[in-house]
Amino acid sequence: MLLLQQMAVLFFLMVLGYCMRKREILSAETAKFLSWLVVHVANPALILSGSIERTGAAAPKELGMCLGIAVLMFVGLILIAAVVTPLFRVSRESAGTYRIMMIFSNVGFMGFPVIRAVYGSEALLYASLFLIPYNLLIYTYGIREMQGAGAERTKISWKKVLNVGVLSCLAALAIAIFQIPTPDFVETAVSSLSGLTAPLSMMVIGASMAEFDVRELFTDRKLLAFSAFKLLVVPVAGMLFIKLFVESEMFLGVCLVMLSTPVGSMTAMLAQQYGGDYELDSKGVALTTLLSVATMPLVSMLVG
Repeated sequence: MLLLQQMAVLFFLMVLGYCMRKREILSAETAKFLSWLVVHVANPALILSGSIERTGAAAPKELGMCLGIAVLMFVGLILIAAVVTPLFRVSRESAGTYRIMMIFSNVGFMGFPVIRAVYGSEALLYASLFLIPYNLLIYTYGIREMQGAGAERTKISWKKVLNVGVLSCLAALAIAIFQIPTPDFVETAVSSLSGLTAPLSMMVIGASMAEFDVRELFTDRKLLAFSAFKLLVVPVAGMLFIKLFVESEMFLGVCLVMLSTPVGSMTAMLAQQYGGDYELDSKGVALTTLLSVATMPLVSMLVG
């Protein structure tokens, strides 16, 4: 019920952003700046809040187990994407885009706000560990898939891999493990900035949807089939498998959100920059985001 309530709040914020963009109250330039603000300020603060607001030191063993789960989850998603994508009978040019949409979800803009609201700040520390394999893969494997199998291999950009989100994750780990004290004013500032993540990120997502005719999103049968598989089949099957090995409710909650969030907006940026199917990816982000408002609570009920 708590997850359903949170998704209703996020949906309201998304509709607000959509309406503001349609009425030109929120311009494209302003939406782009708000997106930058979320990525470089609000989201890192949200990650740091998971360790600053935590009481007691984090156990390295638990953190290592969570990182191992994150790595295995991405390995599994890569294998699933490779096997399932041909079943959607998509064109060769779009196959890489479909695979990337299957693997990389909207962890930052939607995953972290949901985890904090439903599972508390402590869970954010474990959720942030997913950023490490996420960033390493999206800037290597992700770019490779967008370019196509015959493209020249792109060198790893460590500047992009070690971005502000990953650096915030590493800082949060250090604070939690070594119990580094933080002044009260820092804790207050971090808490205030972290509170911007959910409203700003969802309004930006809503504003981006104003660029489409939303009705057209529901006429693409292949994209609808893909969305159903990504948002329902993958998280339900994944959670049933993970529950065989993990007992912690908090870990399970983090995994649930990581698996059931919609296609990440970062994939559309990669598609645009590296020659992927940008229009398809943008529609995939929009459609899965809309559907996730209902599917995330449904998945939670099915595997709870």
